[in-house]
Amino acid sequence: MMMDTLRYGVIGTGMMGVEHIENINAINGAAVTAISDPDAGSRATGQAVAGIGDEATFGDHRSLLSSGLVDAVVLASPNFTHAEILDDVIASGVHFLTEKPLAITVADAQRLTAAVEGSDAVCWMGLEYRYKPSIAKLIDEVRSGLVGEVKMIAIREHRFPFLTKVGDWNRFTENTGGTLVEKCCHFFDLMTLIADDEPVRVYASGAQDVNHLDESYDGRVPDVLDNAFVIVDYAGGTRALLDLCLFAEGSRNEQELAVMGDRAKVEAFVPENFIRISHRDGSPSEDIAVEDDRIAHEGLHEGSSYLEHLDFYEAVRAGTPPKVTLGDGLLSVAVGIAAHRSIEEGRPVMMSEVLGG
Repeated sequence: MMMDTLRYGVIGTGMMGVEHIENINAINGAAVTAISDPDAGSRATGQAVAGIGDEATFGDHRSLLSSGLVDAVVLASPNFTHAEILDDVIASGVHFLTEKPLAITVADAQRLTAAVEGSDAVCWMGLEYRYKPSIAKLIDEVRSGLVGEVKMIAIREHRFPFLTKVGDWNRFTENTGGTLVEKCCHFFDLMTLIADDEPVRVYASGAQDVNHLDESYDGRVPDVLDNAFVIVDYAGGTRALLDLCLFAEGSRNEQELAVMGDRAKVEAFVPENFIRISHRDGSPSEDIAVEDDRIAHEGLHEGSSYLEHLDFYEAVRAGTPPKVTLGDGLLSVAVGIAAHRSIEEGRPVMMSEVLGG
């Protein structure tokens, strides 16, 4: 029988781990009761934010999983550790929410997705951009039939460079899976969700033109892309475009999404948090402010992580399936890997090449 308070463990207490702790702290009936991180500095920060003692603070995730202190865990460790840690988390049988990306290879993502089939645990893929209020409103409008049949999806992210992480692990593709996996799996997930269809072909152009070129780590210069265009074709004919630039700090909105159908166009703007509806009949466009009064902690992502945690919490309490699955995470990673292959080989890449079968 689960305790009255849902007890969380957080694995990885760097920037995102602390973000998760703060969101859990804001949920009535939830508490972080254990944390783990191999880095002493991150571990101390996580312990302080969670407000727990030394007996609930671990240097190894396996000790946390065997401690008996948690009902659910959140995985927020570096990308390249996800697959190995998730093997242990899945074997433990606890409920879990894992940060994106699910893994940095398709093979690992497929293995993990298969491993949770039939599990009694809630196995939740953390793709919180679905929960950003203006994006969620855009999705609702599309699903209502406002735009008609979706023909085109355009997503622009123009923002600041990658932040500094512990050990600078995010400066190298071998650790992240590549920019189009690390950062853009969010956007490929949104494309597929909005298109409500199967991605079949990816073609991309991208480079590292500005960021991190003057940095060196043990004689190695970072190799992560800082800009790209990615086009994704869907089985039913919908086309989607990602326009990414990570040296555009002065942008008014970090993300802009547009969905065009045969009836209308709807756009979302983040962080200004409004949508714009434009009709084909010539009537004036409508700007609609979007708020979600459920948000008790705004955090780093316009409250989306908090809203994601609310749904995860309710799913664990009710024993209902996750709204965002590891299968969703697998597909978002696979599109990113296909995009990187397209850039490297200078050709369109079929999703069947990446996913197999």
